[in-house]
Amino acid sequence: MAQLIDGKLVSAQIKDELKAEVAELKEKGIVPCLAVIQVGNNPASSVYVNNKKKACAYIGIDSLSYELEESISQEELLNLVEVLNQNPKVNGILVQLPLPKHINEEAVIHAIAPEKDVDGFHPQTVGNMCIGSKGFLPCTPAGVIQLLKRSNIEIEGKECVVVGRSNIVGKPMAILLLRENGTVTITHSRTKDLKEVTKRADILVAAIGKPKFITSEYVKEGAVVIDVGIHRNENNKLCGDVDFDDVAGKVSAITPVPGGVGPMTIAMLMNNCVETVR
Repeated sequence: MAQLIDGKLVSAQIKDELKAEVAELKEKGIVPCLAVIQVGNNPASSVYVNNKKKACAYIGIDSLSYELEESISQEELLNLVEVLNQNPKVNGILVQLPLPKHINEEAVIHAIAPEKDVDGFHPQTVGNMCIGSKGFLPCTPAGVIQLLKRSNIEIEGKECVVVGRSNIVGKPMAILLLRENGTVTITHSRTKDLKEVTKRADILVAAIGKPKFITSEYVKEGAVVIDVGIHRNENNKLCGDVDFDDVAGKVSAITPVPGGVGPMTIAMLMNNCVETVR
C-alpha cells in the first residue's frame, strides 16, 4: 500500500511552528505584515486570498487586503505596489495572479521590491535561488521539498523527473531538487518518449496542467509521485495531473488531490512572511 503524503498534516505542523515563532517575535515588538492585492473577483482567486487571510490570522501575521476593481489601470496598480514598497510596516507584498488581460503581469511582478517578494517570483529572487544565495523560495516548489523531507523521503542521489517547465513550478522545482542533490531531468510537451523518461524517476513531480495525464504507464514501480496539478473533472470533483486510482497501487508514496501539495503552498507563503523579520 502506497504511503499517502498528507499535505494537510505537514502544513498544519509548519503553521503551528510559525505561530510559536511569531508569538516570540511579538514579545520583542516585531509583527510581520502581509499586503495582499486582488484585482477583480475571479472566484478561484477569491478562495485563495481568503485562505491566505485565514492563515495569517491563525499564525498571528498582520494582513492588509486590497480588493480592486477589474477595470483598474496598470499605472494605478503599480502606484499601489510602490506605496506598499515604501511602507516600513509592510514586510511582504503579494499580488494575486492571474491579473486582467490589460495588465502586464511581468511588469507588476518586477515592480515588487525583492525584499518584500514573498511569492518568490521577482527575477532577483529567482537569481538568488539559482545560485544558492539567501532569499525567498517560490511557495509551491518549496512546499514540495518540505513534504518530501517531512515524510522521510530521501532526495539526495535520487533520479528526479519534473513534468512541466513553467516559471512558477516546473523550473524552480527542478532547481530546488538539484539543491537537495537530486539528479534532475525536466520534461515538457516537446519531450520525446516521455513515458521512457518518467519511468526512470525515483521521484516524479507532475506539474503539466493536464488532468489525470500521468497514468501507471508513466511511473516506475515503487516511485514517489508528487501531484502539483489541480483541476475539476466532469463531475466537478477536484483531481490532479496524476490519475491517482490508476497510479496508487504501483508507487511507494503519492500525494492526493486535494490535500497534498495545495495546503503546502500557503504554509510556505506564511514561512516567507516570517522570513522577512527573522
